[in-house]
Amino acid sequence: MSSADLFKHDGHVPRYTSYPTAAQFRSNVGPAMFRDWLGQVDAALPAALYLHVPYCRSLCWYCACHARVLNSSAGLSRYADLLAREADLMADALPARITLAAVQWGGGTPNVLPPAAFLKVMARLRARFDFRADTEIAVEVDPRCLEPEMAKVLGRAGVNRASIGVQDFDPAVQKAINREQSFADTAVAVARLRGAGVKNINVDMVYGLPGQTVGGILSTIDQVMELEPQRLALFGYAHVPWHQPRQMLIPEWLLPGAAERLELFAVAAQSLESHGLRRIALDHFAHPDDSLARAAAEGRLRRTFQGYTDIRAETVLGLGAAAISTLPAGVAQDAVPPKDYGAAIQSGGFATARGIALTGDDDARGAVIERLMCDFRVDLPQVAARFGLAPDHFDDAAGKLAPLIADGLVHMRDGELEVAAAGRPLVRTVCTAFDRYWTADQGPARHARAL
Repeated sequence: MSSADLFKHDGHVPRYTSYPTAAQFRSNVGPAMFRDWLGQVDAALPAALYLHVPYCRSLCWYCACHARVLNSSAGLSRYADLLAREADLMADALPARITLAAVQWGGGTPNVLPPAAFLKVMARLRARFDFRADTEIAVEVDPRCLEPEMAKVLGRAGVNRASIGVQDFDPAVQKAINREQSFADTAVAVARLRGAGVKNINVDMVYGLPGQTVGGILSTIDQVMELEPQRLALFGYAHVPWHQPRQMLIPEWLLPGAAERLELFAVAAQSLESHGLRRIALDHFAHPDDSLARAAAEGRLRRTFQGYTDIRAETVLGLGAAAISTLPAGVAQDAVPPKDYGAAIQSGGFATARGIALTGDDDARGAVIERLMCDFRVDLPQVAARFGLAPDHFDDAAGKLAPLIADGLVHMRDGELEVAAAGRPLVRTVCTAFDRYWTADQGPARHARAL
């Protein structure tokens, strides 16, 4: 099989961090419906909490996240107060006090919050929810602005995992994405975190950036491994300037093409594996004894809006502007503009702006897509039986997959579907066959390319 067989199937497809995807969210889901969904949560089961901080000290041009610049300490403290208030609203709406298996801070840049404000929110969470001895408390950290006091506060608050943004240490690439960050500053930040008791370190890298080269990404990996991370994510850069206008500041002629992107990932993956990390699913790597690697080996890996995880929680409560909550009854997103979010929370109501109610078919198709994204294989009749559906419920996907099957990128036998090793870069394209909302014409308007 030639690489041309991959390229002819390339297209704009969702990332499938959820199903249905955010493209299906509608404004008919509002605060009242969300409150009702919260009341239906089984409080006996562990849940997870995600807090979104949509602020940064400066903006990186490659980033497609909901983030903006805010350097006002008072403004950041007010935002933290909103998070604490929203936590109260959710706790009050749940049928009983729940236990948290995980608390994850993302952004934006959570470590721009004033230390006292961060502690205040964590204290509120502990007052309103139960924490286990092994509850994972993770924070995304921009090492360029991790002050010594904040590092100590993270440790004091019980944070036990930090995700460090690196992307690429090549100065030319950093200039092209407006993110200048030295290895020395990054190493200091990691040392501060570990010194404060935050022992588990994840590193985030990105391939497909403007001006990125094989030599540069290999050099970055060599430096990153000096930091001794437990996990590493190697994300593909998603160029979606129609969605995130700041990406227009990146000259498209500097971006590597599909063949170059595949080469960048392949050599980077090989290097990471030679450093002793195990490849996990689409784009993650971890030490063989890490809980994420064990979950992948045992078929327990999950995929959520926060990426791959070994945390099992059917309910994820999202706090903050643009934050997404995933509940058994449906998925709901808070208002994206911080001003709208703040006005809703200050008025004493939820900031739910859109979402989607889940059907049994959604749950079944979501299970298929999750297994494909995590394991590259799925037993379709088994999933159908699990959800009380007919054994042929997913037969409509076979026709859609025929071109991929003909090229040897996907194998299907007796209802067992497996993505071949050569076809794994197209696993998200495979998932579209099971997405009942998906139409190819919507892709270019919303999503980045698969390759």
